[in-house]
Amino acid sequence: MSGLEAHYAARDIEARILAALRAAGLNPEQRLSPEDLGALDHFHTGGLRASHELLELAWIRAEDRVLDIGAGLAGPARTLAASIGCRVDCIEMSPDYCAGAVLLNRLTGLDDRIVVHQGSALDLSFPDATFDVVWMQNVGMNIADKHTLYAEVHRVLKPEGRFAFQEMTAGKAGTPYFPLPWASDPADNFLVSMEEMRSLLSESGFIADLFEDTSDVHLSRTAANATPAAPGLLGLAVFVDNLVQKAGNARRSLEEGQVRLVRGVFLAN
Repeated sequence: MSGLEAHYAARDIEARILAALRAAGLNPEQRLSPEDLGALDHFHTGGLRASHELLELAWIRAEDRVLDIGAGLAGPARTLAASIGCRVDCIEMSPDYCAGAVLLNRLTGLDDRIVVHQGSALDLSFPDATFDVVWMQNVGMNIADKHTLYAEVHRVLKPEGRFAFQEMTAGKAGTPYFPLPWASDPADNFLVSMEEMRSLLSESGFIADLFEDTSDVHLSRTAANATPAAPGLLGLAVFVDNLVQKAGNARRSLEEGQVRLVRGVFLAN
């Protein structure tokens, strides 16, 4: 993409975000909170609530430096920065999402605590032992080379630093239903089992502090909150095509055991 094309792409996503905010009754000219944006900028299972829960489990402190891998529009990064006061670096491959993240950081007044970098999770542009915490939510499903992913996470963590993540894993019931929110077809789907994930993390130098399957909890919550969002409300449909179908397939795959939802906090050994 040329510089001019990138410029217009950034302007396009900014316009879409601003239009969505105004349609939802929010005024971009006034200071917004991360909670105001939660339905729009948390691109992962469980949304804002899941981020708050992982935050508590990770024991993040104000003095910690955090890296959010696959940050999307940086919703979780803003939640961390606003709730705790820590500094967050974001890595995101999509230049469009990077531009959107920078805009939303400014609208929430958090651009002094969050830095957005365009780059790959498999080649992190940071020195060894830079971060106290690495954060990742629903990213590894799109990454085939998990050995390199976890090696890079371990490399940039300080000794005894914490890797806090939420992830979809492969279940025991065969192939999930496509399209899914993270994969339109099987070629884009790189799930491993919970057991294989633990083994890969151990091989990369991590020790489990917490590792749990939260699928049933998530399903019970979504069943209790199954009313569709009203028109005009913020939601992932601003960016995700065929969201209703994809979300339905993800839920069906969870219910039938083709995929599982897990979260963990691992310590760098």
